[in-house]
Amino acid sequence: MIWVKKVPVVVLSGFLGSGKTTLLSKLLNFYEKKGVRPAIIMNEVGDVNLDGQLVNEDVPLREMLSGCICCTISGDLGMEIQKLVQESSPDLIIIEATGVANPIDIFEAVTEAALLIPIDIYAMITVLDAGHFQHWYRKGSGKTYHLMRDQIRCASVLLLNKSDLIHISDLNELRKIIESINPNALLYDTVHCQIDYSVLDTIFLEDTFPISLEESYQENTHQQSVCNHSHHDQHSQNAAHVHHHSYDHVMVYTHYFQNYIDRSGFEQIIRELPESVYRAKGIFTEAGTGQRMLFQFAYRQLELIPINPQGKVQDVAVFIGEQFPKNELKGLLEQCVTCSAK
Repeated sequence: MIWVKKVPVVVLSGFLGSGKTTLLSKLLNFYEKKGVRPAIIMNEVGDVNLDGQLVNEDVPLREMLSGCICCTISGDLGMEIQKLVQESSPDLIIIEATGVANPIDIFEAVTEAALLIPIDIYAMITVLDAGHFQHWYRKGSGKTYHLMRDQIRCASVLLLNKSDLIHISDLNELRKIIESINPNALLYDTVHCQIDYSVLDTIFLEDTFPISLEESYQENTHQQSVCNHSHHDQHSQNAAHVHHHSYDHVMVYTHYFQNYIDRSGFEQIIRELPESVYRAKGIFTEAGTGQRMLFQFAYRQLELIPINPQGKVQDVAVFIGEQFPKNELKGLLEQCVTCSAK
């Protein structure tokens, strides 16, 4: 018998704006100090990936855009993992899934990838925005709420992030709610996803992790609310394939900037975005300074980060939300474009 080393896979799950990219950055720093060589797969529903600009160019990175790895590009996932393993020989693969992906579908897609390359899913880390989850829990309905519950159910590690932004009594209530949904996961209250990452060393020890994703999957597939997919017989020549995405209620608008941006005008546009826009991110070049800026917007909070992109990177903004006026937003963005750097 030939022994084949399996590459561990860690999946980062969590709704839009919860802090997955912050977690990814901290994980990369942690593994770098330990001498572990990770590789990354980033999945975005839109046709551009901006979070990849925050990843060191020495880290092997694959982008899967314009779809969710749970279905429309699930077949590509195996090929991407195979290329990463063959070309980079990483010690670990981290998959940052789009925030609107159902984690059970991710599990199924990665399991299919295991047919092409020896891999093991060792952990799914779900990040929750404490205040956002509290809002949807109290509402108690809607696709977003059910998706967040699924992301909790499938996690082996849960980060209740931005815990400093809610009252301690609310935080204690949320912990009880989360533990009732998934009593097996390691649960941490975090600020900026900061924990002692040495606890994640156990992902390399299959028998020591509190619950594997496979066990979580088997426990929960009997619950109808977990899987929102409906498949007809795929073996029938004339059968239709009906696939109800977790993000079928979500709109994505991508806007490319042709020139410099008036920063104050742009910030005003972002501040006045309708509540139906719950996530935005992008890169623009600031008029007056010529500085490239990465912006991230989630739940009414805007963050601007100066960057120096490697290679040619297009100035672009991506907006994700539910039924917001794209044409009106397009007109506003065009108004803040200026033809010179001054």
